[in-house]
Amino acid sequence: MLPAPASDRAGAGSQCPVTVVIPTYERVAPLTATLAHVRACNPAPAQIIVHVDNGDRSTAAALNDLAGPDLKVLYAQSRQGPGGGRNRAIAAARHEIIVSLDDDSYPVDADFFARVLALFGEYPQAAVIGTAIFHRGEAIAADERRVQLAPDFVGCGCAYRRTAFLATHGYQPIALAYGVEEVDMALQLHDQESTILASPWLRIRHETDRQHQINAAVTAAHIRNTALLAWLRYPLELTPLGMAQVGSRVWWSVRNGRFNGVLTGLITIASTIWRFRRQRAPVRKETVAKYRKLRQMAAIHQTAQ
Repeated sequence: MLPAPASDRAGAGSQCPVTVVIPTYERVAPLTATLAHVRACNPAPAQIIVHVDNGDRSTAAALNDLAGPDLKVLYAQSRQGPGGGRNRAIAAARHEIIVSLDDDSYPVDADFFARVLALFGEYPQAAVIGTAIFHRGEAIAADERRVQLAPDFVGCGCAYRRTAFLATHGYQPIALAYGVEEVDMALQLHDQESTILASPWLRIRHETDRQHQINAAVTAAHIRNTALLAWLRYPLELTPLGMAQVGSRVWWSVRNGRFNGVLTGLITIASTIWRFRRQRAPVRKETVAKYRKLRQMAAIHQTAQ
């Protein structure tokens, strides 16, 4: 059951040593709702960091009315994207366990943050624990207290161990990061022998039907970011794999009727790689193989359910 507003819930007020990080840009209404849901949890996180991107004055003004001892606001005058915002917020966090949300995602269960701490206590090897994410219109499945190995995670609903995150190069500051954001981070974590888990005991509601992803800008971003990921993290001998993945993404877009944006995505590959040319830090070939095997296992498991 979704947490009730704090004014309607008995026993509100207890806190736990968790930091929540939320990147946002010109989305005051969903952000306000998300903050209400987060603060309604019991226990609530001791710290919430909101990163306001690209000189967004409307959100900055709205946050003045939501101020409290639990809330820290970071501002960027240039476009950092969700990944760049998370980098800055995690660096500024004062707690080791950090829950990552979007400005339109929030916990389903009132004791969500207590559950997060419990799982990190039970699995000290975990660098990230992903959640079960339910989008608008989807039924919320029963919570089960179990974990499984995961290839990656989704930034709108996961929890990091701060020290493990800071040992990586972080996310890339890209406005539309589809195809690179979490996969890039997952590869970095796997390369440092960190463990990524997922648990259906941690449930997140994401207030979107994902229809916004069906547009030319997202199609283009996903294609060029697939190439960027290969440039950033694949050793040179895996260049053919990266090229094949770009081709596969193009074919998927065409097959699903997303023609608009395909050409733009292909044309902008070179300029995108040039922009991030100094960020290249390849992982080991074995890391890529491990990640791909975990992806295959996860797909088999999901099909079997």
